[in-house]
Amino acid sequence: MSDTKVRVRFAPSPTGPLHIGGVRTALYNYLFARKHGGDFILRIEDTDSTRFVEGAEEYIIESFKWLGLKFDEGVGVGGPHGPYRQSERREIYREYVKRLLDADKAYIAFDTPEELAKKREEVKNFQYDATTRLQMRNSLSMPKSEVDQLIAQGQQYVVRFKVEPGQDICVHDLIRGDVVINSSILDDKVLYKSADQLPTYHLANIVDDHLMEVTHVIRGEEWLSSAPLHVLLYKAFGWEQSMPQFAHLPLLLKPDGKGKLSKRDGDRLGFPVFPLEWHDPKSGEISNGFREKGYFPEAVVNFLALLGWNPGTEQEIFSLPELIDQFSLERCSKSGAKFDFQKAAWFNHEYILRKEDSEIAPQFDAILKANGINAPLDRVTQVVGMMKNRINFVSELWPLCKFFFVAPTEYDEKTVKKRWKEYSASQMRDLYKVLEGLDDFSLEHQEAVVMKHIEDNGLKTGDVMNAFRLALVGAGVGPHMFDISSFLGKEETLRRLDRAIKTLG
Repeated sequence: MSDTKVRVRFAPSPTGPLHIGGVRTALYNYLFARKHGGDFILRIEDTDSTRFVEGAEEYIIESFKWLGLKFDEGVGVGGPHGPYRQSERREIYREYVKRLLDADKAYIAFDTPEELAKKREEVKNFQYDATTRLQMRNSLSMPKSEVDQLIAQGQQYVVRFKVEPGQDICVHDLIRGDVVINSSILDDKVLYKSADQLPTYHLANIVDDHLMEVTHVIRGEEWLSSAPLHVLLYKAFGWEQSMPQFAHLPLLLKPDGKGKLSKRDGDRLGFPVFPLEWHDPKSGEISNGFREKGYFPEAVVNFLALLGWNPGTEQEIFSLPELIDQFSLERCSKSGAKFDFQKAAWFNHEYILRKEDSEIAPQFDAILKANGINAPLDRVTQVVGMMKNRINFVSELWPLCKFFFVAPTEYDEKTVKKRWKEYSASQMRDLYKVLEGLDDFSLEHQEAVVMKHIEDNGLKTGDVMNAFRLALVGAGVGPHMFDISSFLGKEETLRRLDRAIKTLG
């Protein structure tokens, strides 16, 4: 790493919800910047006005607030290199388009979509490049006077980059090593459109990275094919010395089968592919998000960090400072990473175990209130402590823990058939008398007295405790029995025992 301050950027397009693959790209940029004491920039690439979606930019910003990944500069933050929305930088791009035209590095083309379509029909695998450009309607094949006249008349045009054929272009990638391609396979990409007076991604990206002093471009593998063109553009502007270093991250792959992870995979297998819930303003469709599904942001960050990066150890649980300390692009994989959504749930479970019961309790309390239960928060916290090792998400507590707050009115048929013997009612009457006689209803005292009662009377522990559980819970589930009875208290325990005896007989 040189003495130049590291500056990286995440540059999404506001065309819909942020895909979890984009979040992973942003996370790697963030970790790299923090590791090297650099800056993390948010730039909104909204030059394609036809694909703009209302609310998408706000969604992107809210996603990173939830994840706890803070930008140092950019949209919503400000900074010395603004504006950070590309649609607000038209005049800047126009200047650089002119530079390329004046240097004969680009040219103006008037071909209509219909003319281009016709050419593609006539010529198999047609490519607008050095071998075909003089056959088309552009400033290389037309007199300057005609070009000027068409522009004066308001004729729409595009500016294309003039790719010189026969050059070997080397892209040095920090993950993949040197990638070399010949310029003859590149077409003359459109850099600017007069219709909306905006540049395309290729030009805006290069100009902004240069002016914003970006030192490293860390992005998805899908952009690797654009890198040679970007190298040529840097050279065309004479910016070779300030060209950023590239790193192209592996794709996130489907959990099953082959190919890139998509929303369809999430819908099919029942997991989110967006950080937050998304309400499509056009279709009205609602797509689930990791936040609304009940994931902790720290768990999502930890899970994503390990999709394409390997710390080189067996460690799986990392705090954000630990990720920053250990992250390196050298340990990023070249091959795609399968999106294991079951592993994502495991990470959430691990974070639940590591959190204080008091931190989880307010979330469970909100669920209880939604189900008409108003319990003291210390009681809610107590239940969380007993049951959190059984869940992946806080939302799973209610069906598992309902019996702590609501007495059973029905008893699980399978458990009754298996656990309630012909002598269970008699044993429960005896247990009722034992518990009724206790002044100290603490867990430890209850357990000692009941276990002695079972031993003294030659009973089977399983018979007594299984029937006791069925009486208190209504099913064969739950934690240690005396955890349950001590939580319920003497009065409620006896009430439930009595009801079970009368109901089950």
